[in-house]
Amino acid sequence: MNIKRVAIAADHAGFPVKEAVKFYLIKSGYEVKDYGTYSKESVDYPDFAHPLAKAVENHKHDIGITVCGSGNGINMTANKYQGIRSALCWNEEISRLARAHNDANICAIPGRFVSESEAELIVKTFLNTDFDGGRHSARIAKIVGKRHVL
Repeated sequence: MNIKRVAIAADHAGFPVKEAVKFYLIKSGYEVKDYGTYSKESVDYPDFAHPLAKAVENHKHDIGITVCGSGNGINMTANKYQGIRSALCWNEEISRLARAHNDANICAIPGRFVSESEAELIVKTFLNTDFDGGRHSARIAKIVGKRHVL
């Protein structure tokens, strides 16, 4: 997958990590759309996860990156969309497996539990790992409700 367009969103707890990751992405040459939030002021993660997930599902972006305190809430919200496979990624190996085995299209990061440099490595790995296909394709077809292998 040739990833160029990346969507990013966070709540207040994920704001500092989102900003660091956004800076890394821009510096690395990606086209980045920031869906907010834009400060550490308390907000609700669904307000940012829904627009990002809809846009990724509609192929306006190749990949999404979301961040909240634990990563769980924003991940659960994104996964409400049929075309989304959001994975909670707290280290590089989980990030790699999310892409290679699950063809994840959103990486959810627990902003209170990873450093900014760890988050950058998680995102770098997520963006540079291709889906393995093969035996994993049948599993993905079952997730999305298709009978045939993708």
